[in-house]
Amino acid sequence: MTSPRAGGSTGHATPWAVPDRFNIATACLDRHADGRGRPALISIDEAGAGWTISFDTLLTWTCRLAHALTGLGARRGDRVAILLPQSVETAIAHFASYRAGLIALPLFTLFGEEALAYRLGDSGARFVITDRANAAKLTGLRTGLPALERVLLIDGAEGPGTLDFWDTLERGRADCPAAVTGADDPALIIYTSGTTGQPKGALHAHRVLLGHLPGVEHPHQFFPKPGDRFWTPADWAWIGGLLDVLLPSLYHGVPVVAHRMAKFDPEAAFDLIRRHGIRNLFLPPTALKLMREAPARRHEGVRSIGSGGESLGEELLAWGERTFGVAIAEFYGQTECNLVLGNNPALFPIQPGAMGKAIPGHRVVILDGAGRILPDGEAGQIAVEAPDPVMFLRYWNRPEATAAKFVTGPDGRFLLTGDTGARDPDGYFRFVGRDDDVITSAGYRIGPGEIEDCLLTHPAVSMAAAVGVPDPIRTERVKAVVVLKPGIDGTDALKADLQAHVKTRLAAHEYPRIVEFRDHLPMTATGKIIRRALRDPRRP
Repeated sequence: MTSPRAGGSTGHATPWAVPDRFNIATACLDRHADGRGRPALISIDEAGAGWTISFDTLLTWTCRLAHALTGLGARRGDRVAILLPQSVETAIAHFASYRAGLIALPLFTLFGEEALAYRLGDSGARFVITDRANAAKLTGLRTGLPALERVLLIDGAEGPGTLDFWDTLERGRADCPAAVTGADDPALIIYTSGTTGQPKGALHAHRVLLGHLPGVEHPHQFFPKPGDRFWTPADWAWIGGLLDVLLPSLYHGVPVVAHRMAKFDPEAAFDLIRRHGIRNLFLPPTALKLMREAPARRHEGVRSIGSGGESLGEELLAWGERTFGVAIAEFYGQTECNLVLGNNPALFPIQPGAMGKAIPGHRVVILDGAGRILPDGEAGQIAVEAPDPVMFLRYWNRPEATAAKFVTGPDGRFLLTGDTGARDPDGYFRFVGRDDDVITSAGYRIGPGEIEDCLLTHPAVSMAAAVGVPDPIRTERVKAVVVLKPGIDGTDALKADLQAHVKTRLAAHEYPRIVEFRDHLPMTATGKIIRRALRDPRRP
C-alpha cells in the first residue's frame, strides 16, 4: 500500500490506505456484478418511464465498449469526450474509458460551439461520444480539431465520420480484461473556470474516487445504508454530479436514478423523489430555492440531503428540515480538490452559515500570505494539505498554473483554494469571500474571462467585462459591461443579440442576463479591469 501523492509532490504519509493498483471501473462494477441482477441505474425518460440496469449488464456493456474503443485504435491515455446528459450511455462511456486506461472528458450538453472547440482542442480528444443533437455542434469544428478521429452517436450514425454507439459496442468482447492502472494514473479531465483566460482542465487520477468517499459518507449520515437510492439534478458532466453522486454510489453498490431535466422543474423533482423511492439527494442551492417556491408539502422517505456550491442560510435550512424531515448538510470543495469540508448532522449540529468541519482524512487550514497557518478566528486563504488522494494531478497543458495552485511554507505544502475563510475554535469553517472573480450562479462556477473573450468576437464590441451581481435564486447573475465600437448605438435589440451570441457559443448558464453599455471600463494603472466597481452600482 502506498500513500497518495498530489500535485506532483512527494509529501509525508497520509492516513489513507490507497492501493498501488486501482481502477475506477473495476472498483464500481466488478465487485457488484455477481450474477444476482443487483440494480445499478434506474433510467427515467422524459415521459417518466423507468428502466433498471443491473450491475451485471452495466459491466458487460462497459467491457464491450472498452474492447471496441481499443479496436478503433484507442491507446492508453487517449481522451474520450462524453457529451451527453445523465443517461445509461454516459455511465457506460465513463466506465469503458476508465477500464481501457483512457481518460474521460465529460462535457456539458449546454456548451456552445466555442466552448466545445476549446475543450476538445486543448485536451486533444480523439473520440467523442454524443447524440445527433449535440453532434450538430461539432460539424463546423472538425477541421479545427485534427486529433478528433471518431464520433460515436447513441441514437445512430448520421453523416460521414460517425459511428453507431450501440453497434460499435456490440462488436466488442464481453470478457475484455481491464487495463492495469495505478492509483495515480490519469482517469478524467474536468474543465474548471478561472478569472482570466480560458478554462483549465483539472486532470484527476483513479484515486480521486477514494478521496471522495468520506466526503459523501459523512454529509449523507454514514452512507451507505440498506435501502439507499441516490439522485441529483446536477449534470454528470460536473464534478458534483459525477463524483458526489454517480461514482461513489456505484462504488458502494447503491443504485442511482438517472434523470436529467431539460429545465429544472421543482414539482417534477418532488414527484420523481416520491415515485422512485429516492432516499439520498444532492440538491444544489438553486434547486432547493426553486423547490421552496413550490406549494408547501411534507415529503417523507428521504434519508439524507447534501448541498454545496453556495451558502444556504438559516431560512433555507429550516425549510429543508420542515419539508423533508432531515437536516440539509452543506459541504465544500472545488473541481481541483473536492469535498474536503462538510457537515454530518448525526455527529454535530449544523451551524447556519458554516460549511462544516474538515472531512476525516483531509487536513484543511487557514493560511496567511506567507503560507503560515493562522490561529482560529483569523481570516485567510482556505488551503488543503498535500498530498491528498482527492487532489488533482495537474492542470492539462498548464504547468505554471499548476505550480501556482500549491504553496510550500513553514507549516508544510498546501493546495490553495483561492477562497478566503476562517475556522472557529470548534472546527467549523466559514466562507468569507473569493480571492478571485469567479461568478457563482445556480451552482455553476463561471469564469469571466471566457465570457469576455466571447463578447469580443461580436462585431459591435470594443471592450467587455463580466461580473456577478446578487440574485435571490441563483446567488449571482452574470452581468456584462460592454464598450461599443464608435458609431454603434446600445439598443435593447443589441443587448438581446449579445446575450444570444454568448448563449449559443458558450453555454446557456453563462450568458449575461444583464447587459450594460458604458463609455469606458474602470481600469487600474496597469490596465486591469476593476471588477468590483462594475459590481457596485455606487462606484463610477
